[in-house]
Amino acid sequence: MQLQSDVCVIGDGAIGKTAALGFAQAGLKVVLLAPAAAAAGAAGDAWDARVYALNHVARDLLSSLKVWDALDASRVAPVDAMEVRGDGERLPGTLNFDAYGARVGALAWIVEDSNLNRALDAALKFASNVQVVRGRAARLDTDMTSARVQLDNGDTISAALVVGADGGQSWVRSQCEIDIDYRPYGQRAIVTNFGCDKPHHNAAYQWFSATEGVIALLPLPGQRTSLVWSAPDALADTLLQESASQLALRVCKASSQALGSLTPLQPELVKSFPLALIRPHALTATRVALIGDAAHVIHPLAGHGMNLGFGDVSALVKSVVERGPHRDCGDARALARYARSRKEDILLMQLATDGLTRLFGADIEPVRVLRNVGLNLVDRLPGLKRRLIGHALGNPSSQPNNG
Repeated sequence: MQLQSDVCVIGDGAIGKTAALGFAQAGLKVVLLAPAAAAAGAAGDAWDARVYALNHVARDLLSSLKVWDALDASRVAPVDAMEVRGDGERLPGTLNFDAYGARVGALAWIVEDSNLNRALDAALKFASNVQVVRGRAARLDTDMTSARVQLDNGDTISAALVVGADGGQSWVRSQCEIDIDYRPYGQRAIVTNFGCDKPHHNAAYQWFSATEGVIALLPLPGQRTSLVWSAPDALADTLLQESASQLALRVCKASSQALGSLTPLQPELVKSFPLALIRPHALTATRVALIGDAAHVIHPLAGHGMNLGFGDVSALVKSVVERGPHRDCGDARALARYARSRKEDILLMQLATDGLTRLFGADIEPVRVLRNVGLNLVDRLPGLKRRLIGHALGNPSSQPNNG
């Protein structure tokens, strides 16, 4: 079988599906190449252990694609406030953000991976110019006129543009021989969900500790909370060997019972994944563009890895749509515009997350004192806080007004 399309998107995670829908909405013919067997999400009414804190850029993009309103709203929780706490007892640092002060309805929205993917899958069924192909890519060839993806069964997909949305270990990136800077953090993210004794009032909490890593509790609908614990490898081994009830007790202690007693929602559903910084040396190659984790992997402490990916989709679709007459969607100048448009946003997020990881990983008393003083100082500087909120909302060029 030989397929011809304008765009071939490789990878069927949320970012790849969103890209396929975005190009389709722009009137392009799209092939979405997905694995032969899709990964299973949370079963039934179970709460998915993997959640995302989606910002305004992500919501606006999903809304334009008619996906946001297709989400199960009963399983989406707004983040109305966020409290960040440093470690140490002598001078603990605290930094607070809230939607009221930012003049917005919410700082972010917590959405389960399974909820998001179900809505995207439903939208894809109505996208007549998107063809989903199940299979495994074996070879990628590109030249100045087209790109060809050969599958392991011998089928071929020809396209003007290939989009790599196939994750941190991107096959597309390796086929293009794009080198990367890779640095493991020596941490793993432990994720699971709890019922909480106290209401969270749609607030997210985050605790930094030099010895225990970063603990985040994110609001879920009702009196439920989602844990993302970026734990040093040795501690992660211990956490994974313990029961979910023991993990709940540890989180209660580390959080000073901010949400009261915690009860595992699904004791068997505790997942983990290794954390690393991955920086590709390029976002594009001849007739190829990288998006999502294929283009950048950052520490999850800021919760913006997925938001960066949605920003990639918006920028890439815009660059292709505005490529000008008589140019196809793999035009080198359009891809160069995409790469330039994403450079600053990606670099700033990489520097911020990597810098905070290093800063709060230093177990030295003078450093601990200084970083806590820094948190308290930022909390008292409204202008700087507004800039930080602007970045968190996904629009660093705009700042909430003072009035």
